[in-house]
Amino acid sequence: MKGIILAGGKGTRLYPMTKCISKQLLPIYDKPLIYYPLSILLLTGIREVLIISTPEDTPMYEQLLGNGKKIGISIEYKVQMTPRGLADAFIVGEDFIGDDNVCLILGDNVFFGQNLSSTLWKAAERTKGATIFGYPVKNAQAFGVVEFDDQGRVLSIEEKPEHPKSNYAVPGLYFYDNRVVDIAKNVKPSARGEIEITSVNNVYLEMGELHVELLGRGIAWLDTGSPDGLLKAAEFVEAIQSRQGFYISCIEEIAWRRHFITTEELLAIGEELKMTDYGQYLIDLAKTDQR
Repeated sequence: MKGIILAGGKGTRLYPMTKCISKQLLPIYDKPLIYYPLSILLLTGIREVLIISTPEDTPMYEQLLGNGKKIGISIEYKVQMTPRGLADAFIVGEDFIGDDNVCLILGDNVFFGQNLSSTLWKAAERTKGATIFGYPVKNAQAFGVVEFDDQGRVLSIEEKPEHPKSNYAVPGLYFYDNRVVDIAKNVKPSARGEIEITSVNNVYLEMGELHVELLGRGIAWLDTGSPDGLLKAAEFVEAIQSRQGFYISCIEEIAWRRHFITTEELLAIGEELKMTDYGQYLIDLAKTDQR
């Protein structure tokens, strides 16, 4: 399975912060926002990643992450000239996807919680169909919303409905089989001219091949689309890291624990950052060498 991070858009809700920098490069406490979705792909075991962004921002992602070799993965980059909807990622990334299944995650999504890894593995192990997630929210009108029957089967998915049929929003994390490329190509654009991810999900629903995993109380999905959201996400990460002593979405640690890199390589990265708490954390991990 391959992974795509969609990190385009203008981030207009965060102006003036994002007038000259991509939203996904803004910090969430001690690391760039894009580290958080990248960590989800690493936790899933995905080692081939495509980052899709704007012509202006792509060079900055390349400067930040390079080709991924340092953490034992491969990172490629593609430019999306204009925003054409989330499902356009499969068209832009067609050559990258090839014959593989694919996981798409939005670049501003932050997930954390108990049993998250096992939930991701379960979705990745499905070789056919699509898997999306349902997360309970108060303001369902702002999201794609999943409707269920009494037996928990999916009846519909609506994009930002005025009258939501449930309080389960669909976060920006999706797993698809290889048919998603052709499905995306044949989706009719919405009234706003975009290839909607909800339309793709509805195709799988009509085929009877859409799976929805509900994320319970033990998992947090954090909103980073507003200044308040950025602040609260940073406070959440700081609280966990300070009180429990381990780092959230530390891509180097995850790569090491997944045996993508050796202890010696982890130590070398830590030494480069030894003037920071982040670097000292990596050095301490390497010295204990307890995966």
